[in-house]
Amino acid sequence: MKIFIDTANVEEIKQANDLGVLDGVTTNPTLLSREKNNPKKQLEAICKIVNGPVSAEVIALDALGMVREADDLCKISGNIVIKIPITTEGLKATKILSTKGIKTNLTLCFSPLQALLAAKAGAGYVSPFVGRLDDVSTEGLNLVADIKLIYGNYGISTEIIVASIRSPMHVLEAARIGADIATIPFKVITQLLKHPLTDIGIERFLNDWDNLKRTER
Repeated sequence: MKIFIDTANVEEIKQANDLGVLDGVTTNPTLLSREKNNPKKQLEAICKIVNGPVSAEVIALDALGMVREADDLCKISGNIVIKIPITTEGLKATKILSTKGIKTNLTLCFSPLQALLAAKAGAGYVSPFVGRLDDVSTEGLNLVADIKLIYGNYGISTEIIVASIRSPMHVLEAARIGADIATIPFKVITQLLKHPLTDIGIERFLNDWDNLKRTER
């Protein structure tokens, strides 16, 4: 499973990239607004750090407006992926962009049928939002499992990006289901490494080594 980071913060992206596990980045207007920088400049800085896909979301709500924005965003870098909401106009824009060879990430997916339509329109990625479904008492990861099953039934190549991840358990279950990608906030990426037995083991090894050194004196 590929790991993307869900942030527009350059320092977080640098730290995650230094771990050697980062395959891409997803951003959205909210994340970019937090950085207090020109969005295009911020995206350009991100693309200089990461070699993999960087999702940049359109703001327009009409298909032609989305396509115009996409054309503009693609000028930033060759690894920009256009993030589009799953709407009627979004599907129209996705079809147009797919014929132009521009890769898209269909976002705000909350049903398997939305994911099926996204794939039919030519989406490169689809992003089911598991955390937001959990928030309304629905098992978000069941959506991922349904999409995985449907895509497998028909040999659909659209990649599943598990989004709105809130905890390491979301990452674990996404990997168990066989999702292609998990896009993870920096805080959760750091939590993936944490285990109390690892810390206890390191402490014990160091204490034993210190005791050995003292007996040699």
